[in-house]
Amino acid sequence: SSHLPSGCVMAVPLTTKRKLVGVLELTRGPAEKTFTLEDQKALSLIANYAAVAIDNARSFQRVSALTVTDDLTELYNARYMHGVLDQEVARAQRYHAQFSVIFLDLDHFKVVNDTHGHLNGSRLLKEVADVIKTKLRRSDVAVRYGGDEFVVLLPETSKEEAYAVAQRLREGIAETEFLREAGLQVRISGSFGLASFPTDARTKDELLRLADDAMYEVKNADRDGVAMARERQRQ
Repeated sequence: SSHLPSGCVMAVPLTTKRKLVGVLELTRGPAEKTFTLEDQKALSLIANYAAVAIDNARSFQRVSALTVTDDLTELYNARYMHGVLDQEVARAQRYHAQFSVIFLDLDHFKVVNDTHGHLNGSRLLKEVADVIKTKLRRSDVAVRYGGDEFVVLLPETSKEEAYAVAQRLREGIAETEFLREAGLQVRISGSFGLASFPTDARTKDELLRLADDAMYEVKNADRDGVAMARERQRQ
């Protein structure tokens, strides 16, 4: 049958890393519309997002004594990123799901440091991070990878959806006047590269490499753009 019994409770487990972290329930009375298998699929999808959010929150609490964020931008750091990537790879493999990563490198950031000083350069990085935060969902993970490089992890996100996010980030940065509080009106752009698991890669390291390679394609061309990992980049 394509319907579940009426007047029932539909429940799905919230699981992450093979551990049960909760149960998500949805109830309907006998007089209400019956559940369908599509309802069940939708609830399972919501449960996956909820489990990720719960696990991320608990993980953050468990490692609160450690440094998992970048002091300057208040984004996550590379160490935390690698832990989340391991989780996402395991989740994608288990549930036959997908996720994407975006590499971002600011264009001509050295010019900002040389022209306005390193203090203003650091302020600009903080302001860029603030722009990134406003363009993402709560389930996404924004990382300062190092220097003027950033990485964004997008759970349950296809390559095409990640491209739209990258374009939104690109436009948000390009349209912002930075360092206004310092009496300046600095414009800067970014070069973006993205790759998806398992569409482009089968390992975490390969995924990062392909996203980085795609970013450098933009960097070596006109900059201020987005490139997706290409088939020929696979090994």
